[in-house]
Amino acid sequence: MPPTLASLVHHSALKLTVRAGEDRLDVPVRWAHASELADPVPYMEGGELLLITALKLDAEDPEAMRRYVRRLAGAGVVGLGFAVGVHYEDIPEALVRAAEGEGLPLLEVPRRTPFLAISKAVSAAIAAEQYRAVTAGFAAQRELTKQALTDGPEGLLRALAGQVDGWAALYDASGAVVAVAPEWAERRAGRLTGDVERLRDRPAPASAVVGGEDRVELHSLGTGRRARAALAVGTAAALGTAERYAVHSAIALLTLTTERSRSLHAAEQRIGAAVLRMLLAGECDHARAVAGDLYGGLLDAPFRLILAESASASAARARVEGAVSAVGAVGVVEEVAGAGAGAADPGRGGNAAARGGGARSGAGADRAGPGAAAGPGGGAGEAGRAVMGAAVAVGSGGDLLGQLVEVVEAAAARAGEAVLVVPDGERLVVLAVDGGAAVEACGEFATALEASRAAGPDAASAAASTSVAAPVSVEEEELVVGLSAPAGPIAAAAAYKQAEQALSVARRRGRCLVEHEELAAGSVLPLLGDDAVRAFADSLLRPLREHDATGRGDLVASLRAWLSRHGQWDAAAADLGVHRHTLRYRMRRVEEIVGRSLDNPDVRMELWLALKATAAAGE
Repeated sequence: MPPTLASLVHHSALKLTVRAGEDRLDVPVRWAHASELADPVPYMEGGELLLITALKLDAEDPEAMRRYVRRLAGAGVVGLGFAVGVHYEDIPEALVRAAEGEGLPLLEVPRRTPFLAISKAVSAAIAAEQYRAVTAGFAAQRELTKQALTDGPEGLLRALAGQVDGWAALYDASGAVVAVAPEWAERRAGRLTGDVERLRDRPAPASAVVGGEDRVELHSLGTGRRARAALAVGTAAALGTAERYAVHSAIALLTLTTERSRSLHAAEQRIGAAVLRMLLAGECDHARAVAGDLYGGLLDAPFRLILAESASASAARARVEGAVSAVGAVGVVEEVAGAGAGAADPGRGGNAAARGGGARSGAGADRAGPGAAAGPGGGAGEAGRAVMGAAVAVGSGGDLLGQLVEVVEAAAARAGEAVLVVPDGERLVVLAVDGGAAVEACGEFATALEASRAAGPDAASAAASTSVAAPVSVEEEELVVGLSAPAGPIAAAAAYKQAEQALSVARRRGRCLVEHEELAAGSVLPLLGDDAVRAFADSLLRPLREHDATGRGDLVASLRAWLSRHGQWDAAAADLGVHRHTLRYRMRRVEEIVGRSLDNPDVRMELWLALKATAAAGE
């Protein structure tokens, strides 16, 4: 306990007597200060015991004493010590009445007790209290360290809750409660998720105080730019010095645990990258042996393969895909064909995606994808090298990728699921249990991101502050995600190709996430809205439109009718209301104008797609 007026009164060497304010002697004393100024208030900080002899005061003037005492009480002075036998043989009655009126404790200091003795007594008591606090802090640190080493973060939280006579909770990067002590505080800790998220968005280290049922202190944990966890400490009152030592010790120990976990996590990522490389190379038995208990459970059930890209990688690929507009229509058809056949024939899926997705740029250059490893002419090692990369944390350029990693890993941890996450530059590869919490969290994150994009930056900021799965970034950063169909270890290469196909479609459609099953079960027509396909259709049909604009025939409508009737002259002519010889003449004119033969099925397919693309665009 810090020194109080009561402890000074009971100090046997000081011989102090209480003359007023007997009911307020339990107030802590921060310092003892002697001043003979008529107005010492400007030099007071609050919490002082002021010592005077009334050298410059008219201590017998009731009005002057009332003003004097009132100003002292207003400045936070906790007591007034008056030395008798110096200028006054006794404390003037005016001062006693003024002190009683303001409720300010008034202590009589005998002549044989110098002010220095009182100051020394206060100083010694403060020093003793600080020593006790430091000693208690070291004891708390030893106990917290012991619990952290024996029982982990849960034991540390239990010890900390006992030290502060309150409760403590640990949160992960997403704001979810990881552990709490004691158990009765779980609901209180759960209500602070929003506050933890806001703390996470501030540069680390950061702290905040939250009011409510308790006084709660929040502290971020971690040494990086973004907090990796947070600690909450709830108490009935403000923390004392010893409790503060305990909290700081807990922060240091939990930070060390967090950083150690990061090192272990990096090692797990390297193992995960090796497991993924083996799966994509078709070495399932070796992959199981390396995975062991770490990822073994993931390989015993159907999983989904997720591919995600950040804005810069996605934009580079989109520019390359836009440059191959001359073959865009063919690539779209083969992409859908490959989507339907990819699971059964990875080689076929790999060829389709290679033509439809266009060349890969930057870190993705020369990546034919895992499907190529299983397809004709594809080397098994090439697929593994495509995703092995450097298993390092995602950089600031891929902040949304980093947020996606946090969301997926936190969801898997809460559900007790195994998840394999392999960052690869501006790309992210994830293997997660089919139908599990990690896949669901990925979908929710993508949905929140698309909603924030559609509503603008203000909505993105609001989403970031109210939803666990909402993206934190409100900048114009893009993220595209492709999700494979459920697969097993033997079909990992096919699942990778499916995810790449879905990723390519998401990129062209401007979607955040596309599932491969959408491609296999859907129609080809939505894919024709791509700018490259429309440009191809316009260049192919423009000569026919220019011919029709002169009034010399209706070649575009005739071509559409003939193709829709699969080349049946009589049925198509009937639809147009013309003689079949007229239709034959028009089709010869089409061949002359476009410079291609309609006997070629590829030409008929391209013309039909061009007509569909223009119809989809409303032209």
